[in-house]
Amino acid sequence: MTETTPDQDRLLDEAIDLIIRYQNDPDNSVTAEMIRTWRARGPLQEEAWARISKVHGTSGTLLNEKRRIERRESLQLTRRNLTLGGIAMIGAGAAAYSLGPNLLVQVQADYMTAKGEVRQLTLPDGSMATLGPQSAIALKYHDIDRTVELLAGMAFFEVAPDPARPFSVLSGSVKTTALGTAFDISDDAGILTLSVDHGVVEFRADASASTALRLSDREWISVDPASGRVDRGQREAGQVASWRDKLIIAERETVSALVARISRWVPGRVVLADPFIGRQRVSGVFDLNDPVRALQAVVHPAGARLRQISDLLTLISPV
Repeated sequence: MTETTPDQDRLLDEAIDLIIRYQNDPDNSVTAEMIRTWRARGPLQEEAWARISKVHGTSGTLLNEKRRIERRESLQLTRRNLTLGGIAMIGAGAAAYSLGPNLLVQVQADYMTAKGEVRQLTLPDGSMATLGPQSAIALKYHDIDRTVELLAGMAFFEVAPDPARPFSVLSGSVKTTALGTAFDISDDAGILTLSVDHGVVEFRADASASTALRLSDREWISVDPASGRVDRGQREAGQVASWRDKLIIAERETVSALVARISRWVPGRVVLADPFIGRQRVSGVFDLNDPVRALQAVVHPAGARLRQISDLLTLISPV
């Protein structure tokens, strides 16, 4: 049986998801444009598309998760076992929810990372960006400004000074602006957190707002747009973006945000089964050298347990 590389496996799954979208709504112009853009990204994408579309075509019944596996097997592709129990617990709806946004991100992103991958980049203006795992950014540079959109995940920026061209990062409704500074920004389960390593950063919870908060060395702010809650505090020296050193340092953060952040280092999908667990708050230092154990340490104080259903599914549920 032919083995595939992780990149090939990912591309085949992406091709399957695009065909699922097409079959579900063949007249949707957005889907058609997504397919065209994805295929145009390179020969590997085109090859994956050809292999998948040859097997089941672009018509017929909608693929579900079980048929996804059957199709992969018919292509003589192998992957780590995904148990039927795990499939049933996720459900086709959850699979579509988690995979769909990733495709949108991939179409928009200029740079992105995979699970467990940390990547340092030099941006066109000389600024440095360090992307955490499962993170993506899009660049929108102009003569009068420099804007980076954080599409997913987390990033640490070391900004090259240029007083004539402010450097801003957009993440959801939040906008941060700096001239020459270093700061960390993350989106974890919809909760947006900014931490300043050094320098001064202007923070707007609404990008269109005329007034801004100013944060300086080691100050942090966290905003939950869903509830409107805002938390602020100050880090110790060296604690900003500690994930670069494989540490997560939390001060009364929600379990859902910490699970989202740490899960970027955990293979497969992590499902938080109970919203009540996610709303609990915990503090601590969590070692990313063993991310599964770190997750256990996060959820245990909230009265939850962690079960690895398969290599590709981890479930967090009440004890």
